[in-house]
This record gives sequence, structure tokens and C-alpha cells, in this order.
Amino acid sequence: MSLLNQLFNRGVFGTRCKTCLNLAISRIKLLQNKRDVQLKQMCKEISQFLQAGQEAIARIRVEHIIREQNIWAAYEILELFCEFVLARVPIIENQRECPSELREAIASIIFAAPRCSDVPDLLHIKNLFTTKYGKEFVSAVSELRPDSGVNRTIIEKLSVTAPSGEVKLKVLREIAEEYNIAWDSSKTEAEFRKNHEDLLGGAKQVSAGATLSHTASRNGSNNSTSRTTEPSNKSVPDRQEYKQLEAPSLSNNNFSLNINEIEQSHKNNDVPAGDAKSETRFQSSDVLEKARAAIASADRASAAARAATALVQSSFGSLKLEGK
Repeated sequence: MSLLNQLFNRGVFGTRCKTCLNLAISRIKLLQNKRDVQLKQMCKEISQFLQAGQEAIARIRVEHIIREQNIWAAYEILELFCEFVLARVPIIENQRECPSELREAIASIIFAAPRCSDVPDLLHIKNLFTTKYGKEFVSAVSELRPDSGVNRTIIEKLSVTAPSGEVKLKVLREIAEEYNIAWDSSKTEAEFRKNHEDLLGGAKQVSAGATLSHTASRNGSNNSTSRTTEPSNKSVPDRQEYKQLEAPSLSNNNFSLNINEIEQSHKNNDVPAGDAKSETRFQSSDVLEKARAAIASADRASAAARAATALVQSSFGSLKLEGK
């Protein structure tokens, strides 16, 4: 029974592989013809930009042309590999391991399958080889491990890295020669050789400078705050003394404050602080005046209390006399 299954699976693999390979070859040929027309149109547009002196636009558009040329070259190699594998399908069916002479072709097709979305048949071929040789073989090819066997040209042409300035300048010169345009490439050559600044590094430097300036301004504001709060802290005893003097009491002992002591305490607390010196003196004189007024009102209140006491005593004495 197992032998029948192997024979059946072997026949299914060969049939599906041949079908997918034929479809891939036909699709690649159609895409190559389509890209030929597109490349000619794009080259003509770039020649018009060069003739009009719009080199900045030409430098940008040439990258797309280089990308299309790389894909076209990769498709040409893949077409040859597909034809080679198609002719060797009976050998692949009879062997469990991948034949050494077919390793480069099969590995290149597996590597290019997810990178060539225009040819979905390559993905079907990759799935067939995954079933045939296992996931480990396919993962080694996809990750480009040593001895994976992928063609170097396929790797370079399907790479997503931006083309160098030399390559772009070469393509622009070829387009100018093809359309017989007298183009001076010195300006474009100087632009390609120019070392552009790293915007990420510059942003970091700017942010670092902003952080330093913010820290310095914050320190300065803290210092100014400490300087402005110093006289206000020193004026706290003044307010406390004023509250003590302002509290009403009928006891004579509570009003036995000495004005000289208050003036001496203000002199001790009065420390010049730049612009706040005049303000501090004004506050001290204001506190002294209020203190004097409070003492005077306290003296009047105590005198009135003594007079009231004497009046009560005299009234009480007169009542005693009348009672007798």
C-alpha cells in the first residue's frame, strides 16, 4: 500500500511541478515584454527632463528605472532556471534529496518566489519543493545560510537597497547618449558625491542642546525663586510679631512690649537683597507704625478699663453707705 502511495504522490508531484513551471515561464515572458515597453517610456521621459534642465527630477526617476532593469534581469535568469528544472522533473521525482546539479536552480526559485509577486506560480513551485525536501531545506534557502546555493545575481537584482550614485550616473549618461542629448553631468556628479548630513544625528544634537538649555533655564529659575523667596522668608518673623501685637487683650502685661526691641529685631532681620531692599525697608517701617498704633490703643484700652473699675468701686461704695 505504501508503494502505491509513493507512486501516486510521485506522479502528482511531477504533474503539478510541470504545470506550475510552464505557467511561470509563460508569465515571465509576458512580464518581460511589458517591462520593455515601460522602460522605453521611462527612459524617454528622463531624456526630456535632462534636455529641459530638470536634473533633480531625473535623479529621482532614474532609481525606478534601475529597479525595473534589475527585476527584468532577475526574471530572465529565473526563466532559464525554470526551463532547466522542467527538463529535469523526472530526475527530481526519482530522488529523495535535491540533486547537486539542480540545487542552484531550485534554491534560486525558492528564494525569488516571495520577492516576485507578479509571478504567483513561483509560490506554488516553492510549496511543492517544501513538501518534497522539507521545511528545513526551504528555510535554509530563504535565510541565505552557507551553502544554500542561491545564485548571487538573483540576490543582488532582487535586493531592496538603493542604487549607488555611480550606478545612477552611469544610467543617466547612457540615456543621454541614446537620445543624443548634449548633457553636462558635472552638476549631477557633484550632487552624487556630496556627503549628506545625517538627519537623525542632527535631531539628536538639537534635542541634546534643547535639553541643556532647558536645564540651564530651569536652574536659573530655581535660583531666582530662591532669591525672591529669601526676603519673604525673612519677613515671616515680622508678620508673627505684628500678629502678636495686634491680638487684643485687657491685661497690661500683654502690652509690655518694647518698641526698641521690635526695631532691633527688624534691624537684625533686614538684610539687603538687591532690588528687594527698598521693599523690605518699607515693610519694616509699616510694621513699626502699626505696632506703635497697637500699643497706643492698648494703653487707651487699659486706661479705660482702670477708669471703669474705679467707677464700679465708687458706685459699690456709695451703695454700701446708703444701705447703712
